[in-house]
Amino acid sequence: MGPLPKRKVSKGRRGRRRQHDQLQPLNLVACENCGEMKLPHTVCKSCGHYRDREVIEIK
Repeated sequence: MGPLPKRKVSKGRRGRRRQHDQLQPLNLVACENCGEMKLPHTVCKSCGHYRDREVIEIK
């Protein structure tokens, strides 16, 4: 059997340890071609453009 904690970890100490685990809002940018909001450094889902050229043909 491995080592066990000697005392209960308090709610405050547990919360301070977990303070960086919350969800972060998405960092969205406007597409240069169509203006739709998209994730940075990804192909636009609505028009298929990435860096001023068409990468995916959208029907």
